[in-house]
Amino acid sequence: MRILIQRVNEASVEIDKKIKSSIKQGLLILVGIEEADSTEDSDWLAGKATGLRIFDDENGVMNRSVLDVDGEILVVSQFTLHAMTKKGNRPSYIRAAGHETAVPLYEHFCKQLSLKLGKDVQTGTFGADMKVALVNNGPVTIWIDSKNKE
Repeated sequence: MRILIQRVNEASVEIDKKIKSSIKQGLLILVGIEEADSTEDSDWLAGKATGLRIFDDENGVMNRSVLDVDGEILVVSQFTLHAMTKKGNRPSYIRAAGHETAVPLYEHFCKQLSLKLGKDVQTGTFGADMKVALVNNGPVTIWIDSKNKE
C-alpha cells in the first residue's frame, strides 16, 4: 500500500462538476492499493500519516502532526501510484488491486484515519473521475510505502 501525503492549506475533490469534499489546513492523502496489501498495511500507514510531524511549530520547525494542529484529512484513491514504467512508455497497472480488494482496504484506511484523528476524514469516490484541487503548503510532499517499513 502506498500513500502520497501533501501538506495543504486547502484541498477539494470535484466529481461531475460538483464539490464532493473539501478541507482547509491538513493533509491530502492519495492512496494506492495492491493485491498483496492487508489491513496491517492500512493500520500502519494510518498511524504514520497522523503522527507525521510536518507542520510548523512556533519556531517555524516542522515538529507538529496533523493531530497537533487540529488539521483535516482528505483521502483520494489513486491506483496509478502502483504504475510500473520499466518497459516502454505506457505505464502498467497490473500490481494495482481490483475493486474486491481495494475498496474494503480503502474504507478501512479512511476509518482508521478518522479514529486516530478524532473526526471524520473527507474522501473522494473510489473509482470515479475526480478533479483534485489543492494548495500545497511548503511544498511538502511525502511518499510512504508499507512494503518499505525499515
